[in-house]
Amino acid sequence: MAAVNPRKLTEPRGKTLSIHVVTWNVASAAPPLDLSDLLQLNKENLSVDMYVIGLQEMNCGIMSLLSDTAFEDPWSSFFMDVLSPLTFVKVSSVRMQGLLLLFFAKHQHLPFVQILSTKSTPTGLFGYWGNKGGINICLKLYGYYVSIINCHLPPHMANNDQRLQHFDRILEMQNFEGQNIPNILDHDLILWFGDMNFRIEDFGLHFVRESIKNRCYSDLWEKDQLSIAKKHDPLLREFQEGPLLFPPTYKFDKNSNNYDTSEKKRKPAWTDRILWRLKRQPQANPHTPRLPAPHFCLTLRSYVSHMVYCISDHKPVTSTFDLELKPLVSAPLITLIPEGLWNMENDMLISYSLTPDFLSSPWDWIGLYKVGLRHINDYVSYVWVRDNQVSFNDGLSQIQPGSSLAEDLLGEAQPHI
Repeated sequence: MAAVNPRKLTEPRGKTLSIHVVTWNVASAAPPLDLSDLLQLNKENLSVDMYVIGLQEMNCGIMSLLSDTAFEDPWSSFFMDVLSPLTFVKVSSVRMQGLLLLFFAKHQHLPFVQILSTKSTPTGLFGYWGNKGGINICLKLYGYYVSIINCHLPPHMANNDQRLQHFDRILEMQNFEGQNIPNILDHDLILWFGDMNFRIEDFGLHFVRESIKNRCYSDLWEKDQLSIAKKHDPLLREFQEGPLLFPPTYKFDKNSNNYDTSEKKRKPAWTDRILWRLKRQPQANPHTPRLPAPHFCLTLRSYVSHMVYCISDHKPVTSTFDLELKPLVSAPLITLIPEGLWNMENDMLISYSLTPDFLSSPWDWIGLYKVGLRHINDYVSYVWVRDNQVSFNDGLSQIQPGSSLAEDLLGEAQPHI
């Protein structure tokens, strides 16, 4: 967490955070040369605070998985190369075979982001295989609970009931027993996206293609399987989605913008979707005065596909949201106290203060990072807090680094906690 000067606590003011969400079934392809359109970097006056990126069908061959275990996978590295010069840090990631979920935040938000849990839920092969399923990052953002889910549901027109069962299964498995985290349905925000594989029923191939050609998308909405399911499933209905004002994102011939010309000639469909759900507000009781709810509001600014990318048989889909909130925490859980010049190992003390809400752990550590860090594990060196603590008094702690960290301090690095 970034070093912050101690200051008098004041009533937190409202914030508006811009969150850009990406979902893309990349069909085992390598990253393209330019991701500016996907990440909205070519827009003037762009002010994104956080990127949430979900990929499906990444290359998960044996050699590729072995390489990605030892090193960063090519997609994560590419996103970091693009975003780290813009002061974004990869805060968390989770991978399950071909599924990848990345969460990036601008440097100034790091003290107010707490990663609570990451989880993988396989649903392929009766729940034992991760070619289908969902992956989740659960976090606290300025004191609010946020869950992010990237999923890949079963394909084919006839498997709609199975898709809905997998959707329910993924949601059901997002439990956090023993971690003092509320049920996912009590989280303030759920972002759920991915290759959901819902299809367009009844209409024939010719009608669907003509409707797309004439941009008559509304003719197709009523037969979209996800739209139909939401009419009959009260829980699914709580998940909102923007209007489908872009062409169906599947299935294309690779390296083109032509819909499937193979012998199968699959019918186009909006398989790639981005949904969100805000926490249910309790019903008003006429006999009990209702407490004012914290200010927390999500507004959809854009929901589009990106036809410029042709490496896959899917087109990527993105949403940009404005999240208006009144922070529930007004100071970081940990505040690093700036130190003077360190000359000798004996003089090196790292001092920081803790809020009463901070739950210490034997696994707490302090890392030394160079300015411009790409991700949380991009440290030069680190020390365990419990092994190196020299004093603790009234919430103020002091750590004396060992010789290895002292040697690393001789380089051009800026410490973060």
